[in-house]
Amino acid sequence: MDKELVIKATPSEVEIALLEGNKLVEIHSQKTNNSSIVGDIFLASAKKLMPGLNAGFMDIGHRKDAFLHYTDLGPQIKSLIKYTNGVMKGSFNSPMLDSFVLEPDNPKTGKIDQVFDKNDHVLVQVLKEPISTKGPRLSCEITLPGRYVVLTPFTDIVAVSKKIASNDERKRLKVLVESVKPKNFGVIVRTAAEGKKVADIHNDIRELEEKWKTMFHQLQETKLPNKILSEIDKTSSILRDILNDNFNKIYVDDRDLYNSIKEYLQNIAPDKVKILNLYKGTRHIFDQYDVNRQIKASFGKTATMSSGAYVVIEHTEAMHVVDVNSGPKMVKKDQEDAAMSVNLEAAEEIARQLRLRDIGGLIIVDFIDMRTPENKTSLFNKMRDFMEKDRAQHTILPLSKFGLMQITRQRTRPEVTIDTTEVCPACQGTGKVNPSILIIDNIQRDIDYIINSRPKSKIKLEANQFIYAYLKSGFPSQQLKWFGKYKKWISLSANTNFHLFEYKFYDEADDEIRLT
Repeated sequence: MDKELVIKATPSEVEIALLEGNKLVEIHSQKTNNSSIVGDIFLASAKKLMPGLNAGFMDIGHRKDAFLHYTDLGPQIKSLIKYTNGVMKGSFNSPMLDSFVLEPDNPKTGKIDQVFDKNDHVLVQVLKEPISTKGPRLSCEITLPGRYVVLTPFTDIVAVSKKIASNDERKRLKVLVESVKPKNFGVIVRTAAEGKKVADIHNDIRELEEKWKTMFHQLQETKLPNKILSEIDKTSSILRDILNDNFNKIYVDDRDLYNSIKEYLQNIAPDKVKILNLYKGTRHIFDQYDVNRQIKASFGKTATMSSGAYVVIEHTEAMHVVDVNSGPKMVKKDQEDAAMSVNLEAAEEIARQLRLRDIGGLIIVDFIDMRTPENKTSLFNKMRDFMEKDRAQHTILPLSKFGLMQITRQRTRPEVTIDTTEVCPACQGTGKVNPSILIIDNIQRDIDYIINSRPKSKIKLEANQFIYAYLKSGFPSQQLKWFGKYKKWISLSANTNFHLFEYKFYDEADDEIRLT
């Protein structure tokens, strides 16, 4: 499946849209003066220990104290504390760990106050951004992610991504990495390393070693809680994590950002520089590549699919709830087959919505009831397939006896929310309607339904005069395009009494064709 990245830059913000098969699946925004801190490494000081929670609140120089739970300390916490203190005191003069003596692993069951005293210092990495009243979530399991590998200090374990299916390839990569990795550093081999040469992976490891050396020198000079190493910017981190052979176009509308991305690509994937394009068109870049229309169609309480079925997404304090509905235009067929058809379409849309809105935590999905165990199992397996492309960690449970599916998804930043309602021109701003950009899509979907359900009927469309003018304008006009598609002439008429988004269909006897 083709992947495209569309990047819009303004003086205050960079917006990034990821399209798969021309369908919007992720949207990211980053303030140019307020970058994300997920992945950043800080020197932290234990400010307040909470034995009852088995956690501590850590000062990292952020306005809110960060939260560190005992389970996020990791087995190598004693080695990490020893290294942090040794570098700060000047007893360790070499940044690498060749002569470093590892401490015993920390037990899985223990207490936070057995590891830290108040005001102790340690290196930490941010797992989750501050959300609502909560400060950042921290981990002491430091990782340095690269293009092909992830470097983990104070361990010698080499692991290979489970998404690399070939046993021979997994063995090759493991042997290769073991021969070039630095002492007392573990390595996780990423999916992107599949089929890569020794030189590619070796260069990636060397770049990560340089990052570790930068951390060492920063730590030598830092005595107070402060940032030690920054994760790369949002655009570069997305490129690093998702760039593969299916990634075929990157469009950016700012020359400075274009040059920055070009330099980054030349370092991590020189063969991909040719897919980078500087957009010079007069239209807004998000309009040119259909991003704005898809944002309007995808956000909001209800998301409608091509068949007319729709899902309703509600947010509560504890979870997100998704309800699947067949809609009024479902083609009549066997009830079980119809339910399965709608559920499969909805499962694909739900997987996309979770990525697009970056919904995290607990998600409950109420699918349309099905009777047969085979269909329930098939739906569960399909949902797992649809969620495979999601980079966030997630767990999916089979349908319960009540027909509910439970999903948990990693939350690293606040949910993406975009208000897609518009002020209604028909009521001078006293009410709100569905986005005007979708009116032609709605008419198109209704025509599809009418022609499929009553193929011999003549069709007349009556609409507001502005919509009428739009459908008749240009060559070929939208009316002519419909004739080419359906081999049926759809008559048009204007009604000045209709508000902008109102329209009706009539048959040859001028009887209204009701769709609900």
